[in-house]
Amino acid sequence: MSYDWISFTTDYGTDDGFVAVCEGVIARIAPVPRVLHVTHTVPAQDVRRGASVLAHTVPYLPPAVHLAVVDPGVGTERRGVVLVVAEGLLVGPDNGLLIAAAEALGGIREAYQLTEPAYQLSRVSATFHGRDIFAPAAAHLAAGIGPENLGPPVDVGTLIRLPEPETLAEEGKLSSEVFAIDSFGNIALAATGADLDAAGATPGTSVHVNIDGRTVNAVVTRTFGDAGPEAYVVYVDSAGRVALAVNGGSAAADFDATLGDPVLLLFARP
Repeated sequence: MSYDWISFTTDYGTDDGFVAVCEGVIARIAPVPRVLHVTHTVPAQDVRRGASVLAHTVPYLPPAVHLAVVDPGVGTERRGVVLVVAEGLLVGPDNGLLIAAAEALGGIREAYQLTEPAYQLSRVSATFHGRDIFAPAAAHLAAGIGPENLGPPVDVGTLIRLPEPETLAEEGKLSSEVFAIDSFGNIALAATGADLDAAGATPGTSVHVNIDGRTVNAVVTRTFGDAGPEAYVVYVDSAGRVALAVNGGSAAADFDATLGDPVLLLFARP
């Protein structure tokens, strides 16, 4: 089966030619499929952030080969893999980056290791598998090569999975951690909207927010405009996660927040 689209997600940035090189490799092998760039500004080597962005994006994309490279283990014994899902394929390192996206697309049906030299560049660098292994694999797959041709099958149970962040919700209290920070400075927690409901918080509820020892008072809202300018709000974002924002400002800058920081929300009793 061939694909019209290849989505592309990395931490390569845009200051160098890494993205263009990979896209050029794809075009030389499979000039027909179009490349849809998700982002190339995942924080460097932040596998969990890359996994989150990819998982939140792929359900809205057309059937595609989803190429993702956030790969601090490049050149080590970590595997390169292709995962087969209902309406596409995911290509990248076996370091947890692809799993959440695969689950968002209905779950992993099969997996194969990328070992066949015929579907790689002739010389493979120890530090640029995006160019030499993953981009060629994505191109060949989009052109219709079956994933089973790229290498041996992988037991899905052996794929690397990222550790699940801990969240605890109880009446009037929600403890979690910083899961992601977007370009607007909004802080997403590992907690979900269901956790917010379990804590008994509804729009209009006052909340005391503590992130790694730094505190503010906020209000639970449905959207930013439900609070005044520069007010702190706690809401459920478009990915279904509890988030903290400043109406017209940057919560991440105010808190100097980093991924994994502990978060405690204490809700006022009605």
